[in-house]
Amino acid sequence: MKSLLLALLTTAVAAEGIPPSQPLWKGDAPEGDGKFSDSSKAKLTVYLAEKPNGAAAVICPGGGYGGLNIGGEGHGVATWLNAHGITGIVLEYRLPKGRPYVPLLDAQQAIRTARANATAWKIDSKKVGIIGFSCGGHLASTATVHFDTIETRAPSAITGQSSRPDFSIMIYPVITMDEGVQHVGSKKNLMGENPTAELIAYFCSPKQVKDDTPPAFLAHALDDKSVSIENSRMFYAAQQKAGLPTRLIELPNGGHGLNGYKGPSWDKWQAEALLWLKEIKVLP
Repeated sequence: MKSLLLALLTTAVAAEGIPPSQPLWKGDAPEGDGKFSDSSKAKLTVYLAEKPNGAAAVICPGGGYGGLNIGGEGHGVATWLNAHGITGIVLEYRLPKGRPYVPLLDAQQAIRTARANATAWKIDSKKVGIIGFSCGGHLASTATVHFDTIETRAPSAITGQSSRPDFSIMIYPVITMDEGVQHVGSKKNLMGENPTAELIAYFCSPKQVKDDTPPAFLAHALDDKSVSIENSRMFYAAQQKAGLPTRLIELPNGGHGLNGYKGPSWDKWQAEALLWLKEIKVLP
């Protein structure tokens, strides 16, 4: 009976155009401090392109680290990527609830998983990137500046695969945790009430950019009242200082969420991101 029910559910999901999800972790999921939890809550949904060009991107929806906007900032983005030959991998990362390393561990594992399945998913392992929106943009930025190149010390993680993204795309992202610029809700949900100065610095991504940091594309509306455009400007400036092929598109309007993931500003970042991916040789 259980197997029949599972088959019916899988068929229903596929009929809606959303592929079935799969667990991110095999076994317990690490928290980063020797503890394990929530392994069933971390999932991937893989959208395979009909005419793949080898590129792939892990997609991190926003939600203030208190939820996941999985529709417009997840499945919708994967569908758009597929239309351009890019494999879209929607990441349902675990919500931190004051456990700051949990989302980052999930993002790193998702990148490793993509590379481990490169042949089956028709992916070029040297063209695996990450895309994030709002606090998912912060997650993308932390995965961009904090990565392991081959092995990992995270228990139960895939080994022998790098978690370094080859590129990152951040749309209206939370980037810094510094006072005056940070998104207060995201900071509290990620790090708790009283984070240490060292922890805050670790998750202030512009401070962590180095010459081996992957290149980044950013887009942000000037009228964003929820997350200041200064977040994107700070990361862009850090990438420029490091001599990386970065780009920032300052959109004239759209606010946070760019008018509900539609309209001229939404279309603009997508078109510009594709051009940038061609410039850095990710797309043909």
